[in-house]
Amino acid sequence: MSMIRTLLALLAIAVSSAVLAQAPASGGPPMQVNINTADAETIASVLSGVGLKKAQAIVEHREHHGRFDAATDLTKVKGIGEATVTRNAAKIVVSTAGDGQTPGKSAKSEQRE
Repeated sequence: MSMIRTLLALLAIAVSSAVLAQAPASGGPPMQVNINTADAETIASVLSGVGLKKAQAIVEHREHHGRFDAATDLTKVKGIGEATVTRNAAKIVVSTAGDGQTPGKSAKSEQRE
């Protein structure tokens, strides 16, 4: 019986740790990443379902084809599908200025237009 209690306690700790790890520390909106300016490590750390290899592909695509005009342009990158873009809609930002410094529309606002 004590083994079951121990396992349940460990399970509860694991679940609560996973939930806390996904929540932003400030309790505010989720972290966002500007896909026109961020490096691969940053993209991989912010976007769910995007590892370092896919993040590097995003950066390479941007370097070869120019800036992304919309979050949905990520689907042009091999390995990035609509589901990934939809799942990360609140986290994806594209720059509006030519210098890439000004955050633009998020994927969520693009879907409403």
